[in-house]
Amino acid sequence: MREGLLPATVATVLELSTSGEKARVLTELLGEVFDPTETAISAFEVEDGVTTLSLNAPWKVEIYFATHPDEEAVRDLLRPIVGDVIDGTPFTTVNQQDWVAASLDGLKPVRAGRVLVHGAHDREAVRINDVAIEIEAALAFGTGHHGTTAGCLLALDAELKKRRPRHGLDVGTGTGILALALAKQIKRKVVAGDIDAIAVEVSAHNARINHAPQALDLYVAPGLRHAKANRPGHFDLVFANILAGPLKRLAPSLARALSADGVLILSGLLEMDVAGVVSTYRHQGLYLASRSLREGWATLVMKKGGAAPRPRRPY
Repeated sequence: MREGLLPATVATVLELSTSGEKARVLTELLGEVFDPTETAISAFEVEDGVTTLSLNAPWKVEIYFATHPDEEAVRDLLRPIVGDVIDGTPFTTVNQQDWVAASLDGLKPVRAGRVLVHGAHDREAVRINDVAIEIEAALAFGTGHHGTTAGCLLALDAELKKRRPRHGLDVGTGTGILALALAKQIKRKVVAGDIDAIAVEVSAHNARINHAPQALDLYVAPGLRHAKANRPGHFDLVFANILAGPLKRLAPSLARALSADGVLILSGLLEMDVAGVVSTYRHQGLYLASRSLREGWATLVMKKGGAAPRPRRPY
């Protein structure tokens, strides 16, 4: 899970080890407090060879700062959540060269259905029938290498095996990967927006380097507060890979934008968030068609109807 876009220059990184529940709280808190164009927060379960999907398993939270922060102020902010351990947690200074090198090491090809997300250094991993999406190393943060994005790509793959959407929307597009994956496969322009203007610039850049400069119809605005997105009943496939809180707040507008036979793919949720999000969308007339868990994060596929269809009783 990530909140914010990786700053172009990373000056300082703060790394914390904590539980999954505290990681979720930290991500939501920091996403609200810090400027998303100057900071980014990442949280993920520590790999130990066993997939636990547990909020009690060890998780790592990484906070990236474009400029060195007020360390005491940050410690005071985090102490009520993580306790006194924050007092002994160092802020690490990095330089851009080290960051890009680290990004190259961490950006391994990730496959989700037909889609392959990769860096320029792994172009040879692309197969003939792949839907390849190339991401530069310096922009590796928030790509398909996290379970939320991969979960959405797999949900998209399953949906494309049933039908071919005509009008797509990606709310909170970040690096534009989900919108690009859809646009490349349906051969139609996809509307994609983000509250962060830098994220939208990155999405446009990614579309260009993937030889699809006209694939995305981009906008800068919170949620669906733009004429391109605020189109009732228009979109038959909508992505929203953000946090539980914003997903709940966006429920009325997302449900309104979805066509009668449309599919809404939600992610950015820990398993503990699922019940609350499903309940919120049920009140907007959507039911849970399917769900999946990947690396501890849930992906939900919602459809209109208010409740899951029940099988008819035999007479």
